[in-house]
Amino acid sequence: MGLISVLAAAAVAWIYGALHYMTLSKPWMEAAGIPRGADGRPQGNGSALPFLLSAVAMVVVAGFMRHIFATSGVTTPGAGLVSGLGIGAFFILPWIAINNAYGMKPPLLTVIDGGYAVIGCGVIGLVLTLF
Repeated sequence: MGLISVLAAAAVAWIYGALHYMTLSKPWMEAAGIPRGADGRPQGNGSALPFLLSAVAMVVVAGFMRHIFATSGVTTPGAGLVSGLGIGAFFILPWIAINNAYGMKPPLLTVIDGGYAVIGCGVIGLVLTLF
């Protein structure tokens, strides 16, 4: 589990995130309160910054998950998947739920964002243990 596995895991999770949010774009934008134009597309400046930040964040998450796996002896794909799902479900999802609750966001936003966190961490865990 070295640098290549971290970058591969981050890339796969980032791609999964693109598919997740493209599939759920309409309910996600509504739940997040993102204004849309008449064409249904989000209004904004079209900056690439969120995409860049999410890619960097995926590398950070995958890198630290690699560290956690190395120090805890997680080495098989099954253990990587289950451990990743656990990290997403028991570390990241509750934090998202807290932030959304205080921000008075609809529960659907927590389901969509939390679902990405759980599955994305599962994917990272799986990919990290394939190498």
